[in-house]
Amino acid sequence: MNSPTMNTRIQPLTRRNFVRGTGAVLAASALPLARSAHAAGDDTLKVALIGCGGRGTGAAAQALSTSGSVQLWAMADLFSDKLEASLASLCTGQDAQYDRAAHKGLAGKIAVPPERRFVGFDAYKQAIDCGVDVAILTTAPHFRPIHFEYAAQQGKHVFMEKPVAVDAVGIRRVLAAAETAKQKNLKVGVGLQRHHDALYEETVGRIQEGAIGDIVYLRAYWNGAGYRIRPGREPGMTEMNYQLRNPYHYTWISGDNIAEQHVHNLDVCNWIKGTHPVTAQGQGGRQLRIGPLFGDIYDHHYVEFTYADGSQLFSQCRHMPGCWGSVAEFVVGTKGKAEINDGRIETGADPWRYRGPKTNPYQVEHDRLFEAIRNDKPHNEAEQGAFSTMTAIMGRMATYSGKVITWDEAFNSEIALAPDRYDFDGTPPVLPGPDGIYPCAVPGVTKVL
Repeated sequence: MNSPTMNTRIQPLTRRNFVRGTGAVLAASALPLARSAHAAGDDTLKVALIGCGGRGTGAAAQALSTSGSVQLWAMADLFSDKLEASLASLCTGQDAQYDRAAHKGLAGKIAVPPERRFVGFDAYKQAIDCGVDVAILTTAPHFRPIHFEYAAQQGKHVFMEKPVAVDAVGIRRVLAAAETAKQKNLKVGVGLQRHHDALYEETVGRIQEGAIGDIVYLRAYWNGAGYRIRPGREPGMTEMNYQLRNPYHYTWISGDNIAEQHVHNLDVCNWIKGTHPVTAQGQGGRQLRIGPLFGDIYDHHYVEFTYADGSQLFSQCRHMPGCWGSVAEFVVGTKGKAEINDGRIETGADPWRYRGPKTNPYQVEHDRLFEAIRNDKPHNEAEQGAFSTMTAIMGRMATYSGKVITWDEAFNSEIALAPDRYDFDGTPPVLPGPDGIYPCAVPGVTKVL
């Protein structure tokens, strides 16, 4: 696809440049307001949960905890055992990964009989098409563009988790679907929840108002022990089934940890700057997490991103137990510095520290989305999510290739990370070698554009 060069500032009028010329946008421009777009004054909002892992279960609980009448109406997943475990967790309040207290008292808001529990690769369509108003999209990231596109076409409001895609092809698909959602007046939330954290909102706001002067450079970290290791494959399990049971460890499913996790920190830095980087170069690899259980992702990435004004973002993410850990963002300006995640700004004689209320951003992001649906307020975070995800993808391209990657090169890449078909007997894009170890990207050799 030939896409025009993007203006380096993220502005509402220039965002259209990303999706100009795509069939989805042209079709969307002729569409009337979707009938199923929930109008102010309606009562119960019916929700479909698509992707029933821990984050999906938590997101469903938060949706059900918003003001007004909300009902979990349908559920979908690739695997029936995950769906049933999620449903049991929501009904009993046990074993939820996020905010267990929010699950208490929700059983009365759940109406998911067996006929509205859908399993398989097309389950998302069945859940979206069974009379719901809102689709919660929390499957593995690879499927996000497919599911968001269908939900927007069907006129459903959406909450979707980050990252919103794993490759540039998917990003362009998300941006086209975001335009469809705009044309249909649909509300879209994205799980970059720091935008709904009072500490982050006030700290970022002060920086944007000039509290530390002009930004010189930023630092961002997601260094931790890494994803949990799941058991080995069961007898008779196909390769596709196995990989989808272990999604975090495969680039085509998760986007690698720079996209799946570190996107949060990169998103904060883009938020502060009001735009995205224009180039990236870096290095990474696998030093510790090597073996049949670890798929093909890297266990460390270091990327230097450069913005159009010359300021730089130094980015680290690492999956290594026993090492220094940090999940944080820092900014240095001409008049001071800030530690964003700690709500701290230092400017010499006049330091500032956030002392406001602590909020649960996971809940607030749903409160705001559902309030926008009920009162027909503008709310579409899809483009923001797409730009931040694309930043992470560009960083991965730089580490995988060992080359300097420009935004335009990355955004226009036609390399799609996808299996030959969506079926448990299909062939994933990466397969293990004779020793059971999956080949990973080799800088200087691997093609990313």
